[in-house]
Amino acid sequence: MTPRTPLSTDAYKFSMAQAGFPLRRETFYFSLRRGGLQYIPLDLELAVRTLLGGLTRDAHDREFARRHGYGLSDAMELALGEPDAIEIEAVPRGAWVCEREPILTITGPSFLVSWLEPMLLWLNFPIQLSTALRLHDGPIDPAWLTTTCAEHRALVEQALREAGRSDATLVDEQDAYAGRVRETVRALVAAVGDPDRVFEVGMRSAVCPEQHRIALQACKAEGVVRTSNVALARELELIPVGTMGHEHVQRWGADLPAFQAMRDMRSSPPSYLLDTFDTMGSGIKAAVEVMRERAHPCAIRYDSGNKFIQYLHACELLREEGLEPTHVLEDGLDLEATVHFERLREFTGWPARAQIYGYGGSIVAAPMTTPFTRDRVSAVFKLSQTGSEPRMKFGNETGAGKQSVPGRPVVWRRLRGDGPVGIIGQAGEDPPENYVCLSGNPEALEQLRLCNVLDLRRAAALPAEDRQVKLSAATQALVGRLRATLTPS
Repeated sequence: MTPRTPLSTDAYKFSMAQAGFPLRRETFYFSLRRGGLQYIPLDLELAVRTLLGGLTRDAHDREFARRHGYGLSDAMELALGEPDAIEIEAVPRGAWVCEREPILTITGPSFLVSWLEPMLLWLNFPIQLSTALRLHDGPIDPAWLTTTCAEHRALVEQALREAGRSDATLVDEQDAYAGRVRETVRALVAAVGDPDRVFEVGMRSAVCPEQHRIALQACKAEGVVRTSNVALARELELIPVGTMGHEHVQRWGADLPAFQAMRDMRSSPPSYLLDTFDTMGSGIKAAVEVMRERAHPCAIRYDSGNKFIQYLHACELLREEGLEPTHVLEDGLDLEATVHFERLREFTGWPARAQIYGYGGSIVAAPMTTPFTRDRVSAVFKLSQTGSEPRMKFGNETGAGKQSVPGRPVVWRRLRGDGPVGIIGQAGEDPPENYVCLSGNPEALEQLRLCNVLDLRRAAALPAEDRQVKLSAATQALVGRLRATLTPS
């Protein structure tokens, strides 16, 4: 396995901690928002403890991070040195989980828990593969058996062993995968006309660190030398880059103070993420206000909702104020969307040097043959509480969209009777009659087995209403409270 260092995460984790509260106790949760019912083939708490153990310490790593604006403060160092300070509530190995359920909830020092995100999101692959193998009795789809590297191969072999499938022949596609990544990057660079306008943010879209290394080597061969992966940036002589995540705005509670903190607490140019609460209702307005307060080089980044309309609206407001930040386009971006944004840039007259593009899954995951990608299940790791204050991401998508769950969420599973199969409760809240708390409770699996609950052969026959996860009274109260205080900056 690739050695882990303090640099083994996305660059924006460092910038947010520099402008945040590295030692504040916060809660994050891991969830699969789409893809149907999933089987958990591993001990999630052990996976977290393993990731936090054995970090190598290297002064050269720290110097590299500092040189690029991502240096670790004393508080960040202290946070990373406290792996025993975290509390974990995870659904047990062998459980089946529903969409949007918090299958893993972690509370601990802010920077430490946040730092884990990309590595935890890699777990979506073994979860998806194990689920598919358990639901499929016939011949295995050859696409499931293609691997991009030795680490990827080991994950597939482990899933096959645990599923008792010995009728499989794995196919190594490392060279083919690298070639497809190069083709993808070459097309994207051609669309924008300059490799310096392209950066890579696909760490969390990879299956494992070795696969990400292969993808970044292909990017470098095509002239793209900026990546969010700080450890591999150092190893491959690339440039680490990071913007801003929703957790930063959530912990500050509003767009404007979050943007001011990023501007005033770091020496590097900030990037303002617009959609945590409402892109046009508060995000763009707060970005304009923070730029008007003091002139400084900066960027604005779009995420959810109709980014084309948001872009045109932002251009209009910025022109009125005589402001010219860099537009950062990413999140689900592909070649088609890039071409469209370039047309909008030409229409608005925005300079090419002030519009850049970040690509994650389209560079790293899409060129793989396997269908089991992060985007397929929309795997997320979200901040849900900072200190004692619950937090949510609202975003600008229809329906539940990218809305997150506040507090310290846990999973309740129905044992018998009517009602939803799953309820998202709060740690310490009592489940209703005929439900059991699944999080942090391995004994619940025996109760579920005796009650014959959530047998996957019967799940499709459940009423659609029952297959929808509901919120407990305490969780609903937190959501209502946060919605009531949601006002534009």
